[in-house]
Amino acid sequence: NFEFICRHFKSIKQAKIFLKQGGKTKVAKSTFKMSLFGSSSLSSSNNSDYTVPSPPDDGISSLSFNNAGNALIAGSWNNQVRCWEIQRSGNAVNAIPRGEMSHQAPVLTTSFNHDNTTVYSGGVDNMVKKWDLIGAGQPAVDIGKHDAPVRKVHWVQALSLVASGSWDKTIKFWDTRAQQPAHTIQLSERVYEMDIRDNFMVVCTADKKTQVFDLANQCRLESLADSTLSYQTTSLAILTDCKGFATGSIEGRVAIDYFNEIPTATGQSRMSSISGKKGFSFKCHRDAGTSKNPTVVHTINCISMHRLGTFATAGSDGLISFWDKDSKQRLKIFSKQNNSISAAMFSQDGTMYAYAVSYDWSQGVHGATPQKPPPAIHIHSVEEVSIAPRDKSKK
Repeated sequence: NFEFICRHFKSIKQAKIFLKQGGKTKVAKSTFKMSLFGSSSLSSSNNSDYTVPSPPDDGISSLSFNNAGNALIAGSWNNQVRCWEIQRSGNAVNAIPRGEMSHQAPVLTTSFNHDNTTVYSGGVDNMVKKWDLIGAGQPAVDIGKHDAPVRKVHWVQALSLVASGSWDKTIKFWDTRAQQPAHTIQLSERVYEMDIRDNFMVVCTADKKTQVFDLANQCRLESLADSTLSYQTTSLAILTDCKGFATGSIEGRVAIDYFNEIPTATGQSRMSSISGKKGFSFKCHRDAGTSKNPTVVHTINCISMHRLGTFATAGSDGLISFWDKDSKQRLKIFSKQNNSISAAMFSQDGTMYAYAVSYDWSQGVHGATPQKPPPAIHIHSVEEVSIAPRDKSKK
């Protein structure tokens, strides 16, 4: 299965060479501004985080909360999607296994419908599936098919359709009552990352292009530009205020882009009134080097937006950090885990942060040793003081 992924994610080979070189590389020059983040005094252990029972027995590729925060699903390389009921009493969390369904190959992506009980998933079997959680033993049904693995699925509430992005270089929109897609967007390359918030859809493709679509205007392409990151994009999240988006790469770097800075297909500034803020990038998830040992960089596997406008990053180094992009501060850093953080997500109300600890293939086949600990899922109860934006003057 990993070799199948490598044939499609060609730049993983580049990442492996990059890691063997100890993270030393020449980064292409860019006009994109890079900023350094300060650190607040907040830093705490996550040893008390709740451990979800009965996790998948293989790498965990995706985590999703429903909007109500009372259900969590996980997609895995063991071909399964699992569901837990989430119960809360104050800061105490309890997860009860409620069911599972299977694909014919590894699952790469999951998403909830706004109704809180319908799950969508996609994977290496090229299929998009729908799973109704109402009723014990309800079987999953196929609602769509691509010509290559499905990298991302999202429920699009504004259209009442399911969007799926694939390595077949298309995005398809599915009406679950029809056999054929309601709409198809042809792309220049494979979908590596895709996020949807309100009427915005942002897509990052294998040729390092970033595309912004307006879903309220017949899925029209609004902006097209080269990625501001020099290396493969591995994570993406639209900002909570829908004024831009954050991306992460294999190079241990996060970029914040604003829509007003991204040119349209005609080279004009897109909706410059949205925001006067300027984009920037910053380094993170890196092991500082010395004169004898070069800096080692780690993949940014997940970027998750919080309702307050701050965000979390999770990496192959086993670390999680909370960030405030406006004051350019790190708000919190978690204790280092004994494996990569392969998937993560905030609950809709921002009071829970679920994260999966499992091998992410960032070090290739050689990193998949028997000594690696088994996969695990944890839920962190988020205190608002640890994620709330900071005053810029108090760095």
